[in-house]
Amino acid sequence: GRSLTLARLTARSEFLAAAKGRRVHGPLFSLQGRLRGDEAGLRAGFTLTKRVGSATERNRIKRRLRAALLDGAGPFAAASLDLVVIGRRDALEAPYPELVADLSRALGTLARGPSRRARPDRDVPGGAERPSSSEPDTHA
Repeated sequence: GRSLTLARLTARSEFLAAAKGRRVHGPLFSLQGRLRGDEAGLRAGFTLTKRVGSATERNRIKRRLRAALLDGAGPFAAASLDLVVIGRRDALEAPYPELVADLSRALGTLARGPSRRARPDRDVPGGAERPSSSEPDTHA
């Protein structure tokens, strides 16, 4: 049995706030999360696009991800963390222990806190050469 209970994210604003946090991507899911800094407790929301499959398949994926999160979140149960789990189709057929291990590993990454964004990793090196508009950048 599981001793951990999982509070749910319910309001859209909670999902959006978690989406502004750190992200961890994998083949079975993406995880978005932010440390709340208030009362302790893990809160999670699950989301899947219609592209993933039929409603029945999406619900099965959500149930598998929720169970795997409960099984893999033990060390992080006290973390003041909001998570959004974005399920992928492969989570439907993936071996359950792999799902638990991947979620636990991703949780560990998120629980370490905000990423160090000192390096401008989103800026493409040499980005200044790209024209910023459709006009040619010749000056007459």
